[in-house]
Amino acid sequence: MKRIHFSDLGRHSGRHVLAGILDGEWLNRGGLSFHPPGFRTHDDEPVHVHDTQEAFCIMQGHGVLELDGERIPVQVGDVIIIEPGENHHLISSEEDPLINLWLHAGDEPHPNQR
Repeated sequence: MKRIHFSDLGRHSGRHVLAGILDGEWLNRGGLSFHPPGFRTHDDEPVHVHDTQEAFCIMQGHGVLELDGERIPVQVGDVIIIEPGENHHLISSEEDPLINLWLHAGDEPHPNQR
């Protein structure tokens, strides 16, 4: 896992805003997630991993990142890079629920970019 802050973005040259931080020339998968209070992502999957990096950009709220069994506080402005093979789940706070961008990058653009 790597943690940076939005203020650290833009210091890297490349095709996308996370160039130099997230492997891959093109952002090619992603979305915006609105989490209810206390929600745990992928709760039906005890192990949730990817074979590529994933970026979480915390846009609002705070919560906890469960990463390989460790609980790490996250808050608005954090940019978290999950490494391949890291078991990860976000848990939204009860008081200030999370909104996050999740992004993957790769060597090919999204089909709509062709």
